[in-house]
Amino acid sequence: MGLLYEGKAKQLFEGPEPDTVIIRFKDSVTAGNAAKRAQIAEKGTLSAAISLKLLELVGAAGIPTHLLRWLDERSFLARLVEIIPLEVVVRNRAAGSIVRRLGLERGRAFEPPLIELFYKSDELGDPLLCESHIQLLELARPDELQQIKRLALQAQGILKAYFAPLQLELVDLKFEFGRVKGKIILADEISPDTMRLWDSETGQSFDKDVFREDKGELGATYLEVARRMGVR
Repeated sequence: MGLLYEGKAKQLFEGPEPDTVIIRFKDSVTAGNAAKRAQIAEKGTLSAAISLKLLELVGAAGIPTHLLRWLDERSFLARLVEIIPLEVVVRNRAAGSIVRRLGLERGRAFEPPLIELFYKSDELGDPLLCESHIQLLELARPDELQQIKRLALQAQGILKAYFAPLQLELVDLKFEFGRVKGKIILADEISPDTMRLWDSETGQSFDKDVFREDKGELGATYLEVARRMGVR
């Protein structure tokens, strides 16, 4: 089966059935638009197991996703999706880029959660967009954008409630959406690569910030998340 696309952390292959793709998680990790990179043993299998569990979780709650079925320890079969080039970030607390952009105190709570929309473009540095920009660039219709925001808020609420008993606080996360026959569905992955998780008691990071900020060993961090989730 032919390789369709290779990204920083995943590969996409032609699927065995029409309108399907195989998503395979790599052991690579990057930060700063790939300025910093490394290979972490078993990262791909851990990210795949975590993502599969979380996609199944939100799917069971009624969020339409691209997930079809598990294939092997680092791959799953998914629907072929027309990706909308938006990164939809839902924030429960201030961390990362919003702290730098707005001068907010790290950890400041947002109630209700804050949604930010970024243009998915490495060449442009994933710029922050307003809804008028999205219409100007014809990335999504107004009704599609409202549905995307509604699904993003609903999915983060499900995930936040799931992580709470595991002593993990969902600080923020990034979603990507796409179209299948005109229907908006959740695509990509949900893993510590795409969200921030803090230990509820200590505030310790259990996500890619460990790599970004040299806070510890990333493989052990992802393994602990998988262990708390019961997928390792």
